Amino acid sequence: MIRTHDDHSLPADVIAELREAKDTLEHHGLADRLTELVGTPITASMKMLPSVAEDTIHAAIDKSLAAAMDVALRTLGHDTKEGKPKLLTHKLLAGISGAAGGAFGMTTVAIELPVSTVLILRSIADIARSQGEDLTDVRTRLACLEVFAIDGGQSDVDDKTEVGYFAVRAAMSKQVADASKYVLKFGVADTAAPPLVKLMGMIAKRFGVVVSEKIAAQAIPVIGAVGGALINSYFIDHYQDLARAHFTIRRFEREYGESEIQAAYLRL
Repeated sequence: MIRTHDDHSLPADVIAELREAKDTLEHHGLADRLTELVGTPITASMKMLPSVAEDTIHAAIDKSLAAAMDVALRTLGHDTKEGKPKLLTHKLLAGISGAAGGAFGMTTVAIELPVSTVLILRSIADIARSQGEDLTDVRTRLACLEVFAIDGGQSDVDDKTEVGYFAVRAAMSKQVADASKYVLKFGVADTAAPPLVKLMGMIAKRFGVVVSEKIAAQAIPVIGAVGGALINSYFIDHYQDLARAHFTIRRFEREYGESEIQAAYLRL
């Protein structure tokens, strides 16, 4: 049941959590973390990637999101176990996957990235469930995929990515609604159906920015397997943080109303 409040009557603990969520969603990008790790600006590293890498990265992103979409629609709804999310388990598995990418470089992107992306998706779903979301609801499963479109910081790679959290959700709302309606009506037999492809296309544009930053860091010659594992742990940590903030806000929206929470968020 939604309770109504005026702008300044939200509990102090809700305001504190909302402030923390906004800080994560608007300011904590992956590029800054990776720059600290590798000691060189990731944007500079991206310019050193061979031109053939762009096609390889785009193909890997498409493959990864297709795999994530398939998992989201076919299996996440069966996972209704309660309890704390297994964040460390997913992070360790992602680290192992990243070690291969760090050791063998671009040749493994097409194999490593889909594995990492699905691991991240399962971690996101774990967080969603811990925040009271119903994973049997297709809209919740698509909200898990939506996390891949949240940048979590300002990017120098493409000015088009510099939009706020609620702007991203608003831009995707029609595609999410259309995809939900399609799945509810026709099921998940065809994940290449136009409504699902359109949603994946929107997600891919923003997910691709973060993936490019990750691959640029892994491509630095001195990184190696150990560095690749660490970079992948940063990669999944980034999306775990975004998921925690995203589903915290959705929890508050269910309790206090969407307009109430958005107004409070924008004022912080």
